[in-house]
Amino acid sequence: MARPSIALVVAVARNGVIGRDNGLAWHLSSDLKRFKALTMGTTLLMGRRTWDSIGRPLPGRRSLVLTRDRSFRAEGAETVHDWESALARAGDRLMVVGGAEIYALALPHADLIHLTEVEAEPEGDVRFPTFDRSSYRETFREAHPAGPRDDYPYAFVDLARLR
Repeated sequence: MARPSIALVVAVARNGVIGRDNGLAWHLSSDLKRFKALTMGTTLLMGRRTWDSIGRPLPGRRSLVLTRDRSFRAEGAETVHDWESALARAGDRLMVVGGAEIYALALPHADLIHLTEVEAEPEGDVRFPTFDRSSYRETFREAHPAGPRDDYPYAFVDLARLR
């Protein structure tokens, strides 16, 4: 079986923060809409804490929860215990949606990163792993001021791995 295409979907503040207290460190309504549009009809891969923060399966998407806890069950999702198992169950496309440990595991394999650059430096306890941005080519950028339902200005950026 061919390897699925692998994309990361992540919003990262200037200081690398992606989360706080098992949730997001901001509210960006437009980013949530983009997340839905990018991930609808795909297979999502997330860690157990990300699953817990969402609290339910997301409609129109298949969820894989990666955890070391062999007794963990996620109602409405499939549980996997390693990267290879996640790839085997992914189908054609795997959308990695967090958290930090899962992003770190997926980054060396990512074909594409759908990045939201959040123009802020909020407090947070979860950071996106450092990666070599020169290994990617920016294929899309769209800057946005903070709208009425957004905490901060942001930019949507797509990064494609150089081959």
